[in-house]
Amino acid sequence: MNSTSITLNLPDEVYRRAACLAQLMSRDLTDVLVEAISLSLSPMSPVSAHLDSSEEPPVASFSDEEVLALTELQMETNSDQRLSELLDRQQAGILTEAERPELWTLMQIYQFLLLRKAQALREAVSRGLQKPLEA
Repeated sequence: MNSTSITLNLPDEVYRRAACLAQLMSRDLTDVLVEAISLSLSPMSPVSAHLDSSEEPPVASFSDEEVLALTELQMETNSDQRLSELLDRQQAGILTEAERPELWTLMQIYQFLLLRKAQALREAVSRGLQKPLEA
C-alpha cells in the first residue's frame, strides 16, 4: 500500500482519546490514527454517525428518571463479551485484519456509552439524585 507522510495538529481532546484507545488496544498511536481515519472515510464506515455524542441531546435536558437510568448504562452482554475476546486476541497478537474493524467499532461504542454514563453520573450528582462516587 502506498502512503503519504503528513503532519497533523490534533485538538488536545482528540489526541487524548486516540492515545487512550491505542493504550487500551495495545497498539501504536500512529496505527490507531491511520485506522480511525481510514474507517471514518470509508464509504461503508462501521462507526455510524449516531455514536457522535455531539448529536445526542444533553443529559441536562433529561428527566430525573432518565438521568438515573443512564447512570446504569452498560454495553450489551454479547457485545461486551465480543469486545473482551477481540481485545484478548489483540493482546496475544492474533487479531486478524478482518477483526480489526469489528474491534474498532466495539471500542467506539464502549467509549460512547462510557461518556454518556459519566455525563449522567455528573448530572445525577449535581441534581442531588446520587452521592458523588468515591475514589
